Amino acid sequence: MAKEFKRIGVLTSGGDAPGMNAAIRSVVRSAISRGIEVMGIYCGYRGLIDNDMKLLTERDVSNILNHGGTMLYSDRCDKFKTQEGIDLAVENCKKNGIDGIVTLGGDGTFRGATDLSGNGIPCIGIPCTIDNDISATDYTIGYDTAKNTVIEMVDRLRDTCESHARCNVVEVMGRHAGYIPVECGIAIGATGIAIPELPFDKEKLINNLINLSHNGKRNFIVMVSEGMGKGFSAELTKEIEEKTGIETRLAVLAHVQRGGSPSCTDRVIATRMGYRAVEQLLAGRYNEVVCYRRGNIHISEMEYAFTFDRIVKGKATEEEIAAIEPALRAEMLERAESKKDYLVRLYNLAEKVSL
Repeated sequence: MAKEFKRIGVLTSGGDAPGMNAAIRSVVRSAISRGIEVMGIYCGYRGLIDNDMKLLTERDVSNILNHGGTMLYSDRCDKFKTQEGIDLAVENCKKNGIDGIVTLGGDGTFRGATDLSGNGIPCIGIPCTIDNDISATDYTIGYDTAKNTVIEMVDRLRDTCESHARCNVVEVMGRHAGYIPVECGIAIGATGIAIPELPFDKEKLINNLINLSHNGKRNFIVMVSEGMGKGFSAELTKEIEEKTGIETRLAVLAHVQRGGSPSCTDRVIATRMGYRAVEQLLAGRYNEVVCYRRGNIHISEMEYAFTFDRIVKGKATEEEIAAIEPALRAEMLERAESKKDYLVRLYNLAEKVSL
């Protein structure tokens, strides 16, 4: 029988992402419409430990879905990684009558949610990260807005590149996932793209730049994932100029990609995910992630999400994979191959049209 909920909490943790506020709004209003109170927990898991929270009304979340960042703020809390910190968080949940929590964030946020669920506080996770690197879902809140921000800024760079016959190496975020540089690279017509998942042929890029320059092309954009490592973009910038004779500048877009008003896509998907998270929690479900796959909302168990993520990112050992139930293992491996194939196809497409 499902647990009776009278009050739930909502928190945002880890890196902020445009669309978080739309998800918070959806959680609050979906719960209130069912007669459930919602506590807004400030600064992520630190707020649980510090007892920094407030009862939210439907009016508290008015006019927030168009704002970037998170109205509940975010933080990373090392103390929560200890059993002492978890115990204090659970104690504060009980003091405030919190029967369950919707957590917004990435992998670290979901691991915290798993710890809470294991200590008697049911949690449901909503994937929010511009990196789109949570493998269980095809889409994470903030990803679309971040791409649009990159496109807008690089379009501006291209204007000045054309005027001065320059090359711009543009380093974008995404941690170790290459989705932002690949999709944005296609969208802005990049001459070259470097991502950690696939081999990068530096000499091929340099020869291509030389040939295109001789053929009359005046502007060049090379997209680089931050996951290529510290210093990679700067060294590539220097080497391109030395070997091609093309004036080359480095633009590191950094955290500007996390800000700004969320796109329509992020607002709609965030609202759908927030609504479904409340449904799952009130149905007595916990330790799950709300996912978006092929246009529909799906639910994945946290452990499935963690294991699948390790497989996709090549971190799972052969022993770990062999220990998975055969039918589930086959499904996971097929999905992992499909995700990799998608990135490869996009990367190859980008190369074919970079003339």
